[in-house]
Amino acid sequence: MRPPSGDGPHPTIFAFHGFGSNAQEVLELAAPLLDERALIIAPQAPEPAPPEIPAKHPGGCFAWFPFTLAKRPTPASLRAAEDVARAFVAEASERYAVDPARTVALGFSQGGVIAYGIALTEPERFRAIVALSSWLPDYLVRRLPQVDRAHLDAWVSHGTRDDVILASRGRDSVAKLRDLGVERITHREYDMAHEVSPASLADLDAWLRALLA
Repeated sequence: MRPPSGDGPHPTIFAFHGFGSNAQEVLELAAPLLDERALIIAPQAPEPAPPEIPAKHPGGCFAWFPFTLAKRPTPASLRAAEDVARAFVAEASERYAVDPARTVALGFSQGGVIAYGIALTEPERFRAIVALSSWLPDYLVRRLPQVDRAHLDAWVSHGTRDDVILASRGRDSVAKLRDLGVERITHREYDMAHEVSPASLADLDAWLRALLA
């Protein structure tokens, strides 16, 4: 967690890391957002990543759900990961000075699947969804409750050179969000691979500032 100064309640970003990463890495990614005035809370995924996945950051490699050629994600494994994340958000929202009117679910790659899952299931907890180089699975769409999501804003960004999760899956996610009643969607594509570039992060920061001011 990275708390801002002051007593709050604070604009809050729940940040979910990607496959083979960890909480510290996504904390560092999100830290500059909103000029360090946001409460950044990043849970660590419960599953160790497979040993063949090299550690890119001190702190080890973790995964929200299996994602290898030998062990593909299942609806049950995705639902279990969402349940862990949902419980974490509920507990953290009670413990810390979270402003429920200015709370964002942000995720990179498979962390974006988690952000989609918890925010679209319980939209009353969130002001916005941020999905970075991610996708919205069909299975998740099929089991979502019929609730009002008109107040949610969404930021969906992707790299045109992403060969891990193709940019077309981001476009498909935008169409699904519209069908689910999310009316205000900002969709951006950047000349980058499976990553978050400085330009994409700067644009996201400007979007968040306008939304949560």
